[in-house]
Amino acid sequence: MANSYIALQPSEIALLQATAQIYSAYIVSGRAEPGSEDDYLERSIREAVRIAKTIDSAVTADKEMD
Repeated sequence: MANSYIALQPSEIALLQATAQIYSAYIVSGRAEPGSEDDYLERSIREAVRIAKTIDSAVTADKEMD
């Protein structure tokens, strides 16, 4: 496997962390069974983005005040 370089922005890092937590919960609970991992990974990403959008619409961040 070739080495690759990834430079994530802070918002992408937050979504990565949320996705990892959601995805790991599916794995630990036994819902992401062998053969369906990709489906649950994609579902975890969608859920993390939905959570982020909900928070963004409900909260005004400091930098959005001006």
